[in-house]
Amino acid sequence: MLIQEQKKEVFMDIRIHSIHFDATAKLEAFVQKKVSKLEQYFDSIQLAEITLKVIKPETAQNKHVSMKLKIKNGELFAEKINDTFEGATDECCEALSKQLLKFKEKAASKKKPESIKKTSIFLASKK
Repeated sequence: MLIQEQKKEVFMDIRIHSIHFDATAKLEAFVQKKVSKLEQYFDSIQLAEITLKVIKPETAQNKHVSMKLKIKNGELFAEKINDTFEGATDECCEALSKQLLKFKEKAASKKKPESIKKTSIFLASKK
């Protein structure tokens, strides 16, 4: 008998906006790949809005990336400025991964005390 395990798959919607320039397909693919990796930290990401912007006038650090993640019970945001869009994207994803882990820990700690209370009530009733 073959038992198949059904895995719940949730796909996040990724929207990329480029301001003051036209983003190449290679850049968009890079951003999508990086943002989709954030699902390994938290699986309830519903929407990712990424804004790529060139700051005028041309200076050394003129690539601006901002990312907003809409998750089940809130929103997370990060923005970085770098020489390249790839570098700024990496920095944003790193910041958001830390925020996601912190959010996940807070959510877990809110659930934890209730289970501890139930266990202590159960142990107290056995005495």
